[in-house]
Amino acid sequence: MSVIPFSQVLRERTWTDHGDSEGASFMSDLMTGKGTREDYIALVVQHYYVYEALEAAAAEFVGDPEAAPFLSDQLTRLPALEADLEYLIGADWRDQIAPLPTTVRYVQRIREIAAQHWAGGFVAHHYTRYLGDLSGGQMIRKVMQRQFGFDTNGVGFYLFDQIASPKEFKTTYREQLDAAGWDEAERERVIAEVIEAYRLNTELFVDLAAAKAAA
Repeated sequence: MSVIPFSQVLRERTWTDHGDSEGASFMSDLMTGKGTREDYIALVVQHYYVYEALEAAAAEFVGDPEAAPFLSDQLTRLPALEADLEYLIGADWRDQIAPLPTTVRYVQRIREIAAQHWAGGFVAHHYTRYLGDLSGGQMIRKVMQRQFGFDTNGVGFYLFDQIASPKEFKTTYREQLDAAGWDEAERERVIAEVIEAYRLNTELFVDLAAAKAAA
């Protein structure tokens, strides 16, 4: 009887949560032409806070044997997000943005994991964000470029120009998940944290929709 690789178990166990996240009305509207340029900007703003926390956490795990294999400068998104926001909002963009309630909770959760120095939890959030960006994120970029006339300005967040083959990168990443050496209990904790990350992502879309309705 063959053992199912952890990366496959993780994907299968979290697939419905991923679907729920992608199916949130705010994102589906944006992807089907019902959303506006302002809706896209609102999304980029919230991404900024999440990746600021995630990439600050990454710096805490540089020397960690469990987390370090997953870290790559090729994935760093914060400079691209900052450039996107300057293009989309203007030079004073930092004075014009604020995190939504779910974003605050999302950031707090990432910071808690970093403070606990829980490598598996960090990898759970790292996996959820970056592999999603390398997958569905590419479709988001193309749709936003088509809808709003962006070239590369404004969608730099989705451009991984240092990664020659996203497919190969994701394959290697999943191999690293399989090689992580976590026991069954830790694997369950990691799966639960990935589900939590997807839940926060879904609630963020709900917040974005509510903020739009209130505007």
